[in-house]
Amino acid sequence: MMAGNRADLAITMLDLHDGAQAEAADAFVMAQAAGTPFHRPAWMLGVERATGNHAHMLAAVGPSGQIRGLLPLHHVKSMLFGQALVSSAFAVDGGILADDPATVAPLAAAGQAFARNMGDLSIELHGGPSPGEGWQAYSEHLGFVRPLAADDDAELLAVPRKHRAELRKALANPSLRVETGRGSKLVRDHYRVYATSVRNLGTPVFPARLFREMLDRFGDQADIMVAYDGDRPVSAVLTLYHGGTAMPYWGGGIHDARRLRSNELMYYRLMGHARAKGMHSFDFGRSKRDSGQAAWKKSFGFEPRPLLYHTWSPDGKARDIDPRSDKYQRRIDLWKKLPLPVANLIGPFIARGLG
Repeated sequence: MMAGNRADLAITMLDLHDGAQAEAADAFVMAQAAGTPFHRPAWMLGVERATGNHAHMLAAVGPSGQIRGLLPLHHVKSMLFGQALVSSAFAVDGGILADDPATVAPLAAAGQAFARNMGDLSIELHGGPSPGEGWQAYSEHLGFVRPLAADDDAELLAVPRKHRAELRKALANPSLRVETGRGSKLVRDHYRVYATSVRNLGTPVFPARLFREMLDRFGDQADIMVAYDGDRPVSAVLTLYHGGTAMPYWGGGIHDARRLRSNELMYYRLMGHARAKGMHSFDFGRSKRDSGQAAWKKSFGFEPRPLLYHTWSPDGKARDIDPRSDKYQRRIDLWKKLPLPVANLIGPFIARGLG
């Protein structure tokens, strides 16, 4: 055990492969208002199995043996991008989760000690409270969350007028339809659409196993929706459901999606689907500031809010994995030109090192 700054706390490393310890960690996450799917063992182990980035879970434990705080960390390794401890890898949220502000500092200090023991690695926290002095805060992304409306008609009226007109065109298109579920056909169609979408953006696609792992581990708290133009999949998204909030996560569309307005239809139908599942909020995920994605989400009736992340490094130098960085622009332009089968073959080997 590693000693914390509070006399009544001990900081220990949980074994997420131990059923009882994973269950205790999951119960703590689910009991916290600030808990997210990205703190849960399901996410941590799903990423580990699919990408090879080992999962570690630091826990602050009180005298009674109850968990008082968690710091989930993935050890992300890449020949291109270097190594780091990330909370949590491939997530829009994460960071320290504690039931008392006084528990944050001991977990942050334990994370730093662990990073040093792992070879002086840097730490990247995707959300959570400020870890304290010595950590660098940055805000490059915006989040988009709003309550779901009472019914489909009210949801339509919640969309600003200009964008609502585009959505009405999609609703009136008899060739467009959506399917929702967890079956193998939807999984394949989702990956095909998502891989095409990220290739067109110049981004390597994640391993297909990552999506299967999340569906398997989250059970009925995750599903896929695919929009079809006739029998052709044109838009698709994998959604997580947590604490009354629907979180469409890995989504995209092919080139024709814009013309067909299939993304508009898919997300509108997803809102109705989430309402039927008992959700009260819709989290549209993060987007880079001043990006086209951010503008599109705002036009759908979602007001942006800054997302605050933190980094720490023993030498004060964090990894550079920003796709807007000058050194990556030429690579991104080349990636957009790759044949899809080639991009899907080599993309997962690159994407698993991004974190």
